[in-house]
Amino acid sequence: MGIPIWMLWMILAALCIIGEIFTAGFFLLWFGIGAAAAGAAALLGLGAAWQWGLFVVLTAVLFAVSRSFAERLTKKQPSGVGADRFIGGEGLVLERIDNVKNSGSVRLGKEEWRASSESGDPISAGKKVEVVKVEGTHLIVRPL
Repeated sequence: MGIPIWMLWMILAALCIIGEIFTAGFFLLWFGIGAAAAGAAALLGLGAAWQWGLFVVLTAVLFAVSRSFAERLTKKQPSGVGADRFIGGEGLVLERIDNVKNSGSVRLGKEEWRASSESGDPISAGKKVEVVKVEGTHLIVRPL
């Protein structure tokens, strides 16, 4: 005889909860709790439909509640903080900006950044540019 279904749910729950330890964002935790609830339902003798229904509904509810809670706790980063402080700043093109070749760099103050042209047109080295957007560690610029 194979492994009982309740045991499979509990193994899935354990794997998800252990996986949560190594990830950020409370993503796997909700699957783990849903799987544990489905395992408990299986242990009580409820059918597969109840198990899957409980797993799906509980996981979805936990996602929704945690998302709502997280949005209330976290505040939007004000403009002018972090990398956004460079928006509107002026820089000097160090390496020709060419979106097709995925090349180009700009110096802003004492920092050097990878850059792309907002319009898609190449911008020659030595030209002054304005930062219009920051995408991760990449600036989107337009010539002045």
